[in-house]
Amino acid sequence: MSKRTDAIDEASRSSRWQKPLRRFLKAEGGAVAVIAAVAFPVLVGAMGLGAETGYWYLEKRKLQHAADVSAYAAAVRHRAGDQQSALEAAARRVAGGSGFSPGDLTLSTASAAAGGSNNVTVELTETHPRLFSSVFGTGTITIKARAVAQVTGGSKACVLALSNSASGAVTVTGSTEVQLSGCSVVSNSSASDAFLMRNGSALMSTDCVYTVGEAVTTTGLTLTGCSKPVQQVPPTPDPFASVLEPDPLQIQQLPCRSLSYVSNLLYVFDRLASPLYPGGVEAIRFCGGLDIKGTVKLKPGLYIIDGGELTVTAGAKLSGDGVTFLFTNSAAANLLGNGDIDLSAPTSGPFAGLLFFSSRLNTGVVHQITGNSESTLVGNLYAPTGRIDFTGNSTVSGGCTQIVADQVTFTGNSRMETCASPTEEILVGLSVSLIE
Repeated sequence: MSKRTDAIDEASRSSRWQKPLRRFLKAEGGAVAVIAAVAFPVLVGAMGLGAETGYWYLEKRKLQHAADVSAYAAAVRHRAGDQQSALEAAARRVAGGSGFSPGDLTLSTASAAAGGSNNVTVELTETHPRLFSSVFGTGTITIKARAVAQVTGGSKACVLALSNSASGAVTVTGSTEVQLSGCSVVSNSSASDAFLMRNGSALMSTDCVYTVGEAVTTTGLTLTGCSKPVQQVPPTPDPFASVLEPDPLQIQQLPCRSLSYVSNLLYVFDRLASPLYPGGVEAIRFCGGLDIKGTVKLKPGLYIIDGGELTVTAGAKLSGDGVTFLFTNSAAANLLGNGDIDLSAPTSGPFAGLLFFSSRLNTGVVHQITGNSESTLVGNLYAPTGRIDFTGNSTVSGGCTQIVADQVTFTGNSRMETCASPTEEILVGLSVSLIE
């Protein structure tokens, strides 16, 4: 009885331990708690990383938008002829207004492979501290964006009036007939008559007319490249704005020469020693004007007309390749068509492409050109603060003449063509677009 009783007691004790164990093993609540304890940190971490990834993606899109608009703004300023510093200032200002926080901005410009277009590239970089991901790593988050805007298109112009407000900045008047071959006329004036044809007897034939303001025309205007004048276009930049002008004080240090000095090809140039031009510039200074008589052939170089007028006497012949006339101290060209003129601008050097260069200090000076069938002017007639009048029977042949002046007036029968080299191309109607 004693052994049996002990066995029963042992079985009873074993049963008491097994029942709680089986209940514990069968209890689902405990398993869920354990699984939750393990899974929740992983789930919360994944959700945090996902939210942070979405946030950085949104910031990337915002930065890309800032890069796009800043590149476009810089390209617009590039089209207007601004320098690198102005392009960068415009890009940074527009990017900041679009949410770009203080960070790195780099801007570069480059000529595209074809079509004479130019690319403006802007790259933005922002650095941010980590958010939830700082639990898993150190350091910062760097976001970058890049955009490329392109300045393309445009047609060539051979007449550009730089004045931003003058009435009739380009004027065609009188019984004149102007024929411009392969080029357009541009007026940067915002006036309602930025381009002005005064009466019905005036005739002009050109590719197109472009104005910042508006154009007043007659039936005498013939356009071969557009159906009507293109108004309210962006201003066309001065193609020679970057050309450095000699200092008047340094010019006065040169001796005054006479016509007899250059009447034969044995003359020697004086040297304009200016820090603007490394090595100096070969130049000759004429004080009080220069009246060409007889036959004069000029050697390549800079000819300074210091006061007075440049004139050509009837029957005289003036020729020269690679020459630039610099008009200073209110000097003016007064070519009345009495002589035979055959001149071309230099193709290299500090005054490349410039045949006439009227000092920017010569405000309001009028240069009068009355050519004839024997006249050939190859290069740019540049008077950024003065006026150029083509009067009488002005004919500039050779297909290489461009006029850039504050104001331009045609009052006689004039013919002109453009060329690609050595002059700077004047492009109007340029468009800006994002390409990357």
